[in-house]
Amino acid sequence: MRKMAVLFASSLIGMSSMTMASDTEQGKQVFTREAQPSCTVCHALADAGSSGAIGPDLDQLKPSREQVINAVTGGVGIMPAFGESLSDEQIQAVADYVVAVTRGN
Repeated sequence: MRKMAVLFASSLIGMSSMTMASDTEQGKQVFTREAQPSCTVCHALADAGSSGAIGPDLDQLKPSREQVINAVTGGVGIMPAFGESLSDEQIQAVADYVVAVTRGN
């Protein structure tokens, strides 16, 4: 019985890390391809290979998940709002991606 519990817990941990990896990959796709215009046009982000200089350098800013969600959904300054062109799932994924690769708050 104890062995089954350990195996079950291990499988949950494995699934959690797989989900995180797939969420991060989905977020990278949103950042580099799915958002129109692409986030790479304006933002520098080393993991995405982007060097945009219009918006803040996300590697330096290290935004929180909430900051990314708010900015992407409603826009900030000259950044357009993507709340109507991206799904909630895409917005969540791009926020998770940016925070993961920048080690944001």
